[in-house]
Amino acid sequence: MISLPDVLANHPDLILVEVREAKGSTPREAGAYMLVAPAASWGTIGGGQMELLAIEKARAMLSEGETEDAFDLPLGPEIGQCCGGRVVIDLTRIGEEERLELLAREEKARKELPQVFVFGAGHVGLALAAALAPLPVATTVVETRSDTIENLPHGIAGRLAALPEAVVGEIAPGGAAVILTHDHALDFLIAREALAREDLAYVGMIGSATKRATFESVMRREGFASERSARLVLPIGGDTIRDKRPPVIAAMVAAELMAALLGKRTLSRQTLRGG
Repeated sequence: MISLPDVLANHPDLILVEVREAKGSTPREAGAYMLVAPAASWGTIGGGQMELLAIEKARAMLSEGETEDAFDLPLGPEIGQCCGGRVVIDLTRIGEEERLELLAREEKARKELPQVFVFGAGHVGLALAAALAPLPVATTVVETRSDTIENLPHGIAGRLAALPEAVVGEIAPGGAAVILTHDHALDFLIAREALAREDLAYVGMIGSATKRATFESVMRREGFASERSARLVLPIGGDTIRDKRPPVIAAMVAAELMAALLGKRTLSRQTLRGG
């Protein structure tokens, strides 16, 4: 995935295309943006004919030397989209000041991303890291074995820890713990620490109904509240698809995480629909 700093460094002439207003059902929300160069683009304002028109306008600005433009677009049959909403789009040729502002905006957004800590870098853990890499979360893979986190996907942090359960306290409130280690006893230790917190949006563990029953039995013997154990998602990924291939499990868990982490955010259902 090409990063914003790379785009800014490699393209001296760029148009910022940004959704200023979004009314009704629209592909993206106000504030969504993309960058357009003479022969490339980065990001998206929602795709479809709306985005194509914006790219054409941006490239016309680049060729004609214009610095600013805007257009108000109803998303109806006349442009081949049926969202029914309306967007106002600003187009601005960016200079050094705007480039710095974009970097600051991106860094601020990055810091506000929900955190996902993946405990274990086995086959499923690595597949999950790859599935989460392009998604709007900050992912850290925690392992006791240094060689397993040497080649993580771009944008995924690796954390070597002798006591992974001690790392649970570092997860920011509203984040998630996904437990996939090679050791059931370690899984239980991490889960106990995660479930002791009431501010995590998701705590999940790979396994089976038998593993869940064992975990609950162990927790009961240790006096762990049953309502806390009930918050554990086990098995992870749901039971819609019974497929044990790591990439398939990872896809299902990634969807589960998005529902848990982003489901209560302020974006309306309309802004998430395509045009």
